Amino acid sequence: MRADIHNHTCHFSPDAKMTPDELINAAIANGIDVAGITEHYEYDNPDPEDTVQTFDIDEYNLRFEEWKRSCPPPLKLLKGIEFGYQSHIVPVIDRIAKSNDFDIVILSNHLFRGRDVYFLGDHYKDTSKIERHNEYINVMAEMCEKCSGYDVAAHFDYINRYNTDKEEYLLYDDCPKAFDRFFEALISKNKCLEINTRSVYKAYMKGSSIIMPDRKIIERYLAMGGELISLGSDSHTPDTLGIYFDDMYEYLRAIGVTELCYFEKRQPVTFGI
Repeated sequence: MRADIHNHTCHFSPDAKMTPDELINAAIANGIDVAGITEHYEYDNPDPEDTVQTFDIDEYNLRFEEWKRSCPPPLKLLKGIEFGYQSHIVPVIDRIAKSNDFDIVILSNHLFRGRDVYFLGDHYKDTSKIERHNEYINVMAEMCEKCSGYDVAAHFDYINRYNTDKEEYLLYDDCPKAFDRFFEALISKNKCLEINTRSVYKAYMKGSSIIMPDRKIIERYLAMGGELISLGSDSHTPDTLGIYFDDMYEYLRAIGVTELCYFEKRQPVTFGI
């Protein structure tokens, strides 16, 4: 089974370049059984260069029903949203999550000191790797502690996705206390850790010698009692739906992961790998 529960369309995510029909067709072509549409919702986005802000959720709810009706079986199409975290918007996130019938609510930290990581550029050089990773993962932990209306914490390795240094990696040993705090927050609330294959794709594209997420990160999550893990290709174009899922399945099985999950009506559905 293949469940890719983190994807975006151009209708409500301005950084995406695929229509819902293109997403559906790509999911079918790539053997995806469950596909989530999780449009970006970045309330009070502080980055002056970023076009991703908010959208009309009532309109989204109506349009999604149209997309779902046109989705051919057996593909299951799920309605989701991806909130960009900032500490002062926790009430907004929890209110919207509670008042809508989403299948999946994803929580993400796209920012580092007020800039989307995508736009950091040479600002990476302003901090050391250890300082940057520790600060970012502590914000991930804070995000999971303060919010309640979410299901999945997305792309913990986003901080390095657009780093031009192809040999810089996010490792558990960079900030073990921060990672433990992050995992404790997830596990105590029975939330899900996402492994994002767009990050894997970007590492391949950069020519990095280490492609998969640090094994020790996943092993520590499991050792602390973490049970819920999902995969998301974070696709913004149809060519990356389910990308590197087969490689990730093999990698996770070698670590000891036996189950993954997706969410339907905000409830986890587990399946073996």
